[in-house]
Amino acid sequence: MSLTTVGALNRLEREGPIRLTALAAAEGIAQPSMTVLVQRLEAQGLATRVGHPEDGRVRLVAITDAGRELMAERRHTQSARVAGLLAALPEQDVRALGEALRTALPIVQRMVQAVPHPGVPGGGSAP
Repeated sequence: MSLTTVGALNRLEREGPIRLTALAAAEGIAQPSMTVLVQRLEAQGLATRVGHPEDGRVRLVAITDAGRELMAERRHTQSARVAGLLAALPEQDVRALGEALRTALPIVQRMVQAVPHPGVPGGGSAP
């Protein structure tokens, strides 16, 4: 599964249904490319289009239960892999990595929050 696909599914899972154009902007890819990706996700049963709760003319992209299950499986597999890698390290290296993460994570979170995301609620101007 491509990083673009994983990114789109993660966003749909975190943020809920979203306009295709906003999803494309948030993921930093062209709208036609996102259209193709969403069509592929729909064909695989991982995403679906749903009506907007306030505007019946608008269709939103949403993750399906199968998409959520796939993402949960990916997270479980990745967690197990990282745990295996960490288990092979000396304890002092694990402590050093923990300290580095405690320092870096708040900085990265501030950086991400500071970047405007046009078309995403709370992230800049809407299209």
